[in-house]
Amino acid sequence: MTVLRTSLRNFVAHKGRMALSAVAVLLSVAFVCGTLVFTDTMSATFDKLFASTVSDVSVAAPKNDDAQQTGRPQTVPASLKAKLAAADGVAKVEPHATNQQITAADARNKNIGPTSGAPTVGTNWSDSQKKSVDITSGHEPRGATEVVLDSDTADKHGLKLGDTLRVMAAPGDFKVTITGLATYRTTNPGAAVLYFDTATAQSKLLGTTSAYSGYGLTAAAGVSDEQLKKSVTAAIGTGYTVHTAAETKAEAQKEVGSFLDVMKYALLGFAGIAVLVGIFLIVNTFSMLVAQRTREIGLMRAIGSSRKQINRSVLAEALLLGVVGSLLGIGGGVALAIGLMELMGSLGMKLDTSELTIKATTPLVGLAIGVVVTVLAAYLPARRAGKISPMAALRDAGTPADGKAGKVRAALGLLLTGAGAAALVAGGAADRAQAGSAFLGLGVLLTLVGFVVVGPLLASVVVRGLSVVVLRLFGPVGRLAERNALRNPRRTGGTASALMIGLALVAALSVVGSSMVASATDQLDKSVGADFIIGGDAGPLSPAMVKAVRSADHIAHFTEYTGVNARITTPDGTTATEQLTAATPTYAQDLRIETVRGKLSDAYATDAMSVPEGWAKEHGVTMGDRLTVAMVDGRTAKLKVNAITSDDTTFDKGAMYTNIATAKRYLPADKVPATSMMFAKAVDGQEKEAAAALKAAARDYPQIEVRDQADYKELIKGQVDQLLNMIYGLLALAIIVAVLGVVNTLALSVVERTREIGLMRAIGLSRRQLRRMIRLESVVIALFGALLGLGLGMAWGMTAQKLLALQGLGILEIPWPTITAVFLGSALVGLFAALVPAFRAGRMNVLNAIATD
Repeated sequence: MTVLRTSLRNFVAHKGRMALSAVAVLLSVAFVCGTLVFTDTMSATFDKLFASTVSDVSVAAPKNDDAQQTGRPQTVPASLKAKLAAADGVAKVEPHATNQQITAADARNKNIGPTSGAPTVGTNWSDSQKKSVDITSGHEPRGATEVVLDSDTADKHGLKLGDTLRVMAAPGDFKVTITGLATYRTTNPGAAVLYFDTATAQSKLLGTTSAYSGYGLTAAAGVSDEQLKKSVTAAIGTGYTVHTAAETKAEAQKEVGSFLDVMKYALLGFAGIAVLVGIFLIVNTFSMLVAQRTREIGLMRAIGSSRKQINRSVLAEALLLGVVGSLLGIGGGVALAIGLMELMGSLGMKLDTSELTIKATTPLVGLAIGVVVTVLAAYLPARRAGKISPMAALRDAGTPADGKAGKVRAALGLLLTGAGAAALVAGGAADRAQAGSAFLGLGVLLTLVGFVVVGPLLASVVVRGLSVVVLRLFGPVGRLAERNALRNPRRTGGTASALMIGLALVAALSVVGSSMVASATDQLDKSVGADFIIGGDAGPLSPAMVKAVRSADHIAHFTEYTGVNARITTPDGTTATEQLTAATPTYAQDLRIETVRGKLSDAYATDAMSVPEGWAKEHGVTMGDRLTVAMVDGRTAKLKVNAITSDDTTFDKGAMYTNIATAKRYLPADKVPATSMMFAKAVDGQEKEAAAALKAAARDYPQIEVRDQADYKELIKGQVDQLLNMIYGLLALAIIVAVLGVVNTLALSVVERTREIGLMRAIGLSRRQLRRMIRLESVVIALFGALLGLGLGMAWGMTAQKLLALQGLGILEIPWPTITAVFLGSALVGLFAALVPAFRAGRMNVLNAIATD
């Protein structure tokens, strides 16, 4: 009990010094709990949605991942309805006609589909729809010109009853009037949903009146779903996918769950980084508190306290800190989850905060993480406290426990760093991505741990170098700041290491991102001969879109491009499903691909193809071989290998080329894949006129994007930047915790040096000079961390780029503007972190400071 009372007294007495460490625990636990609550809520919400929409038994076309992408959904015969209705145990049969690759535009020809990546869905209105949505305005669709729109999409685009929409699908375009608005009872999954009457959905979305996309069956009273499934399977035979409600729900949950798992583990990964950074803050906090209480602990030892009691006292304080920070973090996590739900709502997915799902395990996980991490981080300082001898009662408090980093620590740090550097070199020199990735991961781990361990040694060297450039300019005040930073290299190294981790990841990702963009744009310049690249944002281009684009003037030639799935049998007897890149012969001009054998243009001859170099070597394929190519949903062809392409490329790497006319010879007309992309070459000297003509031709189709090469480069850069900005935003949490570490170190350092500060003030140091000294000390610590982090991150990024070069991304580009901005930004971070400690130091009473014991 004495140990507990002492711990409580010390915790309360130093609550101000513990506050920032508690904030670090709070942030880390909040990120973990917020992630779990958010993903659990999404999962539970989707479960409710699936439960409200699935039928007792569903019948659909067999799942075929290799089916040709015609732009039309797979269907089952309409004649099947009679067989299903006659099956034992069937009370009701509801046909479904759904297409998830449509585009809807308002009267201004603006696409009303979501921008979050979710689809625009067209489906028929039926009784099953009434399970998940209510028509809150207007009425259900009653004819070919009427549609019900989901209310979220209507609100987002300012649509109302009576407005006209133009719907574009693979079978063709048509116009409808909004006669009803439907509101989801649980959640809007983020899609824009249009409901048509069944006949219209069949003819306009599926392109046939003799098929549906599937059926939903209701079981008769007393018939279980499993019994109904057996009865239906017996009635219709094989060749269909028949699922019970539980199976349909499980499959939907699996698809959503895989997405949620990726999101959850990614967010937890960033939370883990924040936890790691928080460990440095806690270790530094307790190390400094132990150093400041050296005399107090020595007195306790002198009056009979054992080493174990002192050790337990410090660990008890850490336990209290972990419990308080974790409890606050659990509450913060719930608030964070609500914030994420609101963010998803702004993107189109309405999640009801009243259905917040907090599993019993979530607060337990948060509490466990906060407490365990805090106690483990305080273990080493607690051990040091236990080793303080009773004679320490005769020394001044606050004497640093370690003026230098130990020789053993320095040797171990150098050994780990050297081993990590060797692993990075091995990773960069690897000729296979898998082996190189393993070396890269090992190198990242070893160099990171090595830099943390060797930090005190580096502080003694690097801080002196930075001081010559930064601090010496400020005269004696700068020299004082330098000596303060060097006074305890272990503390300086630990504080800088927290900042180093976040900045190392920022630098590594910046190098990788810039190299990817530079490599892709370089390949674009070298390989792409077309002036314009035309693609659709909502799936493939329909025949009407292709016709519209081809009407543009000032074009020397157009190229249509698609993918054809086929099972290829090689001379070594191997059969595998591959995708042939089927295009018109002008594609050989639009994309300049190097060949190691033959000419690419010859691959577009009748019944000919090309194969990539690596694939040819693996399967023993040589020039002139005839490969057995069985088109999926079509006939078998014997295609002659007329070219072998180089693997040294980024675009279409590993592609097999053939003429689209060849593919059409062996496929039924309704199984020919839709055009996924088009290329256009302008008449020489008429590029501007051609661009204007193409955009005018595509004006009626808002989903079509016409890009020249400069636009395409911007698209690539924008996509990479968007991903990096999202990652930087998540890494900001770790950097915030690191900044708190700098603030805490300075604040505790000021307390530790209270008497020294009083003496300096007494002999003439002004308040302004004192505040400047503390700010400069903070700046040099932040720059030290930035220098280590940026250097380490660039090494990681350069090694990763060497592995990307194996995939054709061979250009290394260091984003010096970003690196420089981060380095200078670190100085500003140091200034910001020193504001409160410098202000408090400047307000000290000189006489009271001198009298401090």
